[in-house]
Amino acid sequence: MSSSKKSSSKLDLYVIARIIEALKERKHLNRTALATVTGLSYDRLVRYLSWMSEQGFVTLDTEGIVHLTNEGQHAYEQLVQWILKHIGQLKFRRLEPRT
Repeated sequence: MSSSKKSSSKLDLYVIARIIEALKERKHLNRTALATVTGLSYDRLVRYLSWMSEQGFVTLDTEGIVHLTNEGQHAYEQLVQWILKHIGQLKFRRLEPRT
């Protein structure tokens, strides 16, 4: 099995949606702030960002700032629609208010 398939087999769609939701709301964040806002450990966030970058959902600039791509925005919208259709409700962890 390829490493991409191995890493994606343990990903949580709700976590991916929380990451994208945070980036949609705040436009861009550094990895540490994104980990804090999403409630993820830094190591776990980095694993998700690696996969999301491979999919074209996010980009990381040279200063470590994470940016949501148009593809990431589209994937989020599709994911939310799928969850609403098949699960019936969204239960993303509430993001901390901006300070």
